[in-house]
Amino acid sequence: MDLLYTAHVPAGDGPFPTILALHGWGASAHDLLGLAPVLHGGAALVLCPQGPLAFEIGEGYVGHGWFELSQARPPSAADITRSADQVRAFLDKAAERYPIDRRKVVAMGFSQGGVLAYELALRDPGRFAGVVALSSWLPGDLADSIPAQPGNENFPVLVVHGTRDAMIPVERAQESRKRLGERGFSVTYREYEMEHGIGPEALRDLVGWLESKVLSTILIA
Repeated sequence: MDLLYTAHVPAGDGPFPTILALHGWGASAHDLLGLAPVLHGGAALVLCPQGPLAFEIGEGYVGHGWFELSQARPPSAADITRSADQVRAFLDKAAERYPIDRRKVVAMGFSQGGVLAYELALRDPGRFAGVVALSSWLPGDLADSIPAQPGNENFPVLVVHGTRDAMIPVERAQESRKRLGERGFSVTYREYEMEHGIGPEALRDLVGWLESKVLSTILIA
């Protein structure tokens, strides 16, 4: 497995519902692992790979990212695709090592990681059971490349955003919701009185959405 990662592995033999949790710009593989005990009551396998880009944030602290961010230009489709390919390869290797329930794999990303989660899940919905975008956005060129096709309406999407988010304004999440709807996806959209983060109410609704829409759903093989 080429990417560094952390993992929460439930007790038992599996196969386990699995959350692929992708951190945001400047964070690390440890950033979202703390959510694992509350997701599916700790009974889901949670895999948290670390972005391959490393850079210094302040003195003595190294942050990580998935693709370059610049105020001068939006991220390129090529950069996003390159990172997505790395995560796909990571997930392939993880499936050889861990008892993953392949019918119940959710791509979940925070901020920059949410862009990657969109790319992974919307590009290949047959591989994922749903996608969660936390304080993130769906780039226009990525959305434009996703076809509106039969079956999209059955693919669950959760979009969570703070109305006081100064890093990624809530209008970008609203625009993402519109783009997803235009392509026929079933979108659950939630705004909260919070900044760039995951507040208690947002976490509660995330847990409930995962249970009702994905993890506890009886799927026919």
